[in-house]
Amino acid sequence: MSKNKPNLNTVYVPERLKEEICNISNCSLTTVVAPMGYGKTTLVNWYLGECSKKDNSLVIRINIYSENLAIFWKSAQDAFSFAGLTFLSEYACPTDAISGGLVTDAICNTLSGKRPVYVFIDDFHLLTDETASTFLCAFARRIPDNMHLVIAGRDSFMHSSDVISLGNKLYQIDTEQLRLTFDEIVQYTHKCGIEMTPEELQQLFYVSEGWYSAVYLNLNTFSRQGHLPSSDSDIYTMFTEAMIDSLPDDQREFLAVMGLADEFNLPMASFITEISDVRNILNLFTKHNAFVKKLADGHTYRFHHMMKECAEKTFSTLDREKRAKYINRYGAWYEAHNQYIHAMIAYRYDDNYSKILQVIEKDAGVLLSYIKPKNFLDSLENCPEKVLKAHPAALLVLMRCMFNWHNIPKMLELKELLHESIKEHIEISEEEKGNLLGESDLVTSFLMYNDISAMSRLHQSASHQMTRPAISISNTAGWTFGSPSVLMMFYRQSGDLEKELKEMDECMPHYYKVTDNHGWGAEAVMRAEASFAQGKLSDTRIELEQAYAQLKVFPQENILLCCDFLCQRLSLIADTVIKVSLEERYKELVDNHNSGFINIWSSISAYFYALSGEVEKIPAIFAAHKTETMNVLAPGKPMVDMIENQVYLAQKDYAKVLGKSPIILGMCDALHYQLVKLHVIIQSAAAYHMLDKHDQSIQLLKEAFEIAAPDSLIIPFVECYSYIKDILSDDTFSQEYGSLVAKINKLGKNRDSSTTVMSLHELTSRENEIASLMAKRLTNCEIAERLFLSEGSVKQYSNQIYYKLHIEGDTRTKRKRLLEMLAGK
Repeated sequence: MSKNKPNLNTVYVPERLKEEICNISNCSLTTVVAPMGYGKTTLVNWYLGECSKKDNSLVIRINIYSENLAIFWKSAQDAFSFAGLTFLSEYACPTDAISGGLVTDAICNTLSGKRPVYVFIDDFHLLTDETASTFLCAFARRIPDNMHLVIAGRDSFMHSSDVISLGNKLYQIDTEQLRLTFDEIVQYTHKCGIEMTPEELQQLFYVSEGWYSAVYLNLNTFSRQGHLPSSDSDIYTMFTEAMIDSLPDDQREFLAVMGLADEFNLPMASFITEISDVRNILNLFTKHNAFVKKLADGHTYRFHHMMKECAEKTFSTLDREKRAKYINRYGAWYEAHNQYIHAMIAYRYDDNYSKILQVIEKDAGVLLSYIKPKNFLDSLENCPEKVLKAHPAALLVLMRCMFNWHNIPKMLELKELLHESIKEHIEISEEEKGNLLGESDLVTSFLMYNDISAMSRLHQSASHQMTRPAISISNTAGWTFGSPSVLMMFYRQSGDLEKELKEMDECMPHYYKVTDNHGWGAEAVMRAEASFAQGKLSDTRIELEQAYAQLKVFPQENILLCCDFLCQRLSLIADTVIKVSLEERYKELVDNHNSGFINIWSSISAYFYALSGEVEKIPAIFAAHKTETMNVLAPGKPMVDMIENQVYLAQKDYAKVLGKSPIILGMCDALHYQLVKLHVIIQSAAAYHMLDKHDQSIQLLKEAFEIAAPDSLIIPFVECYSYIKDILSDDTFSQEYGSLVAKINKLGKNRDSSTTVMSLHELTSRENEIASLMAKRLTNCEIAERLFLSEGSVKQYSNQIYYKLHIEGDTRTKRKRLLEMLAGK
């Protein structure tokens, strides 16, 4: 029997675990994985508290409450802000390698130093999206020595490859280490002020199996009733009886209701429960209940997950009217505080579809994009048609979401409902009817993507009806779906280039009017790109300058990058002033924290360096061919894949080009991407030629000329000139396409010369000196005598020169090619 007043809120950490947990400070990543109730959170919090006392460590605690990435990211931003670090609020949730790298760079640059930093992420098992675990493992590999990441959860989340790559940077704690021994249970019982007989202690050890929570709950029952619970009690029954059912009715209902919240503060608890003295209730719980905690910020509370699960079961026993009241108050609280995902989840619990649609209107589809489409569509299926029609603005947002989710039948179904709603609701003003119908046309225009004429008709209709900017499109969002080129998006039909340029000029002013200048300057860039594709270099320079000037009126970063793409390509063929270097543009993009635009920059850089032969400068995501990790929307993917093909060519991996090309061509045919198709066909011809498959190469070049000739497109050939120049001399091409071939040869030689000059700049002064003597046809022996070197050293320098200039073959062939390059310079 207990003779002293027990104190069950005592924190007990065995000496054995104190020694083991110290390894957190020696590793980049520590994982604590065990089932619920094994004291994971208690153990880590105890150690981090000790670190804070000892060396003034910075501790950042992030709690996870759902599988939703957006909610997790908001929790992370809030946790960093509480620690006085607000910079994360400038970054969107990392969803691919580029955005993850941005966030990692920001955290490492900000927190690197001498002060120890601990980031503790709790209940990680709830976040099932593998994007998060991939990001955190990559993050752990890069963090500085003063930083330590601790992740606790019920399930292991690391792949074996991650474990191997982290090596001794990783420390793992599992169930067996957390399980209390018999002696430790004896010490814990004594620390709690509870006296038990040896037989009772043995029984406690037997029934609990060292499970921390089971020990706690058994002791709780023992302290109140004088005996241990029956051996057939399961942990949840034991928990409910000890921690909930034993409470007065008002306190039990409070726990049942607030157990639905992930976290809450006093104003929220007061609003939800309509109880005025919630502070006293919570003070009582935090004093006598180890499963109710006040967080480090001093005003936020959370329940242990075991408490939450049992509280939710208790909540389900309340009558339906009472449950609905509480749930809708949750929704109202979250909605008022712009926590729209939480609000939608709450309203969905009570099938309050009118409120859900009200939240969707406010969110305008921003956070909705982070919800799994299937989950949302399942709930939408149950929404009565009458309720949907009562929210026409929400229908517009949902139409755009359905387009993004590639659910076109549902999009058209919602459009029909919208139009019926407008007819039925006579109270809607004529102006608002025009806005709704106009924006419906605008959203519908995306179904006509790549058909400028069809899109233009809908844009003009929207422009004539609308008096306000669209609510479903943000003018700060990307415009090209991740493509670095406007022309590649909209060149649809061979022979129709001038017609498409004219249609673009007519279309875009109407689009700008209803989207607050989203994509401003697109038609100007497209016209400059068209001139470039035809080899009209003077016109290209003029039109590119006009496009850059236009962007000073209404800056659009996406279109600016398209200008950069054209400018970089032009610089390889003609003297061109680069407005902003690739390095400078990258720094600007990093400062603006937009990973989508950095993906476009990576595409631009990869293509430029693949063309210039500077393979070592190609961004890693392209050089290592990990473009599948880039977050690029479907219409932008063919361009990214075409650029990756060019990288394969530059890396001399010709078989990969031929393996990938049919897939890209299939996408091009589906999207009517005639210019991208032309590039890929020429790349394939180049690859076949480099593999001595000349017949296949000639056949593909014939196909390429058939596409290119009607609009006199020559630059796609020029950009692959070094691979196809020999085969262009074939009579097949000179007879039928003589004038085009002549232009290609002229610009191709200019490009090769320009690329050679760039490559020669990579040589050291000694290598340049030796290359100059080789150009004078001196032998290795003569060069060695002239420069006081050994003949072996000259051979080594020569091989290095050939390597840097990407010259291959036998000794005679390499020397001949070098002389040609130097003569060209």
